[in-house]
Amino acid sequence: MNDAAHETEIVVYGGTAAGVTAAVAAAREGARVILLEPGRHLGGMVSGGLGYTDLGDARVLGGLAREFMLAVADRYGVPAGHYAGPEPHVAEQIFTDWLTEAGVDVVFEARLLSVDVTEGEIRALSTTAGTYRAGMFVDAGYEGDLLAAAGVPYAVGREGRFKYGESLGGRQEFAPGKHQFPTAVSPLQDGEPLPLVHQRPLVAPGEGDGGVMAYGFRVCLSSAPDRLPFEQRPGYDPAEWELARRWFAVLRANGVEPAAGDVIGLVPNLPNGKCDGNSIGPLSLSLLDGTNWAYPDADEELRERIRRRHADYTRDFLWFMTTDPAVPRSVRDGLGAWGFAPDEFDGGLPHQLYVREARRMNGEYVLTQHDLLPRPVRQYDAIAMGSYHIDIREVQRTWAVAYEHPDPAPWVFNEGYLSVAVAPYQIPYRCIVPKYDDCRNLLVPVCLSASHVAFASVRMEPQYELLGQAAGLAAVHALRAGCAVQQLDVRQLQERLVAAGAVLAL
Repeated sequence: MNDAAHETEIVVYGGTAAGVTAAVAAAREGARVILLEPGRHLGGMVSGGLGYTDLGDARVLGGLAREFMLAVADRYGVPAGHYAGPEPHVAEQIFTDWLTEAGVDVVFEARLLSVDVTEGEIRALSTTAGTYRAGMFVDAGYEGDLLAAAGVPYAVGREGRFKYGESLGGRQEFAPGKHQFPTAVSPLQDGEPLPLVHQRPLVAPGEGDGGVMAYGFRVCLSSAPDRLPFEQRPGYDPAEWELARRWFAVLRANGVEPAAGDVIGLVPNLPNGKCDGNSIGPLSLSLLDGTNWAYPDADEELRERIRRRHADYTRDFLWFMTTDPAVPRSVRDGLGAWGFAPDEFDGGLPHQLYVREARRMNGEYVLTQHDLLPRPVRQYDAIAMGSYHIDIREVQRTWAVAYEHPDPAPWVFNEGYLSVAVAPYQIPYRCIVPKYDDCRNLLVPVCLSASHVAFASVRMEPQYELLGQAAGLAAVHALRAGCAVQQLDVRQLQERLVAAGAVLAL
């Protein structure tokens, strides 16, 4: 590390919503904080397309997460909770204002290059924007790059159900539902899978395969007269959409006339008539061909190729669904009534790929299904509460032979989707800290220590905001106490969280 390193007390890596709340919480306690963001924007998915915020039980929302909800209401002059989320540019402005008011030094285009770890502690980060030294560090990125570079063990993808004795773990059985092909659609052409079908061999139900939930872009759409129309991308390949044509042909043969809302969420659920386009139905905005499975451990070059692949897929999806003659008129006309919002993302795709999951730290405590179901476990070191259902989105689009009489037939399936309701539960402090011997001055509020099943509930942005605030306060308290994050007096941290409006129990 060079002698020109920037010195501070706390470094937060990742300008996600959790990174913002961590930095703001620490700075409001009087700490000197630098927030390093690898890209050019703040807020992660909250300002990157996920405008409609999945909350769960509103009673668990406290602290900075509730402050954000109130700030949204104030910006629009409506009661708190009137909107489930703001327009993307409004979300980013709120976060920017918070950081400015708290005196946080924000550095953009600061992608991590290497980490100096000495005697179990991070000393400095080398980034594309320079070197940064601090006493405490927070990894608030979606990918967990800092924790991995620091040598902290982690997991990627779904484990088998026997790893933690979770009945919901591992590869799922094929089951009907709104994200499934309801009738037989052949996935093969000349004996080979069509494009958009994952060719990886299937493991047995319940076994782990390292698969991660599908990624995609949540598009911000508008039906206003000044909307920007979808355009054909150079390189668009009509042949990639043969599976969709077959699906629509089967629907037509069965007398089913789908609506545009059956292929993409088109509810005007954002202020000013905008729509947060979500992935709905068997073939939508989520890319299920396995492209993203390599993303968590990929280098930046490969990640960028994966992002481009998802971006191309999204543009092609919108173009195909509004122009191809094989698409039912109801879908073409319904989706064609929408376009990109001209005042969001320069009238195009969001800046943030929806990385639903990447790495998960192997920390002091692994949150599992047993902490959530059948009844939540009481956690003595609770620092936040979760309440959203276990929401595992599709992991892959694959196929199997259905042994129908008189002849077996190949049938395409979307595999992995699971939705299980939970009661509000406590998230322990031990889930956001590494094991003592792995690293003693790092906190991880996003890629926290949890099984694939439990993470699928924790992974919602309001819960990230709650955990980010807890991580920021913990960093300050550990720094001032001169102790490892694992040795922090959790009772004092809980008292400070409650004083800051956090809800730790119902």
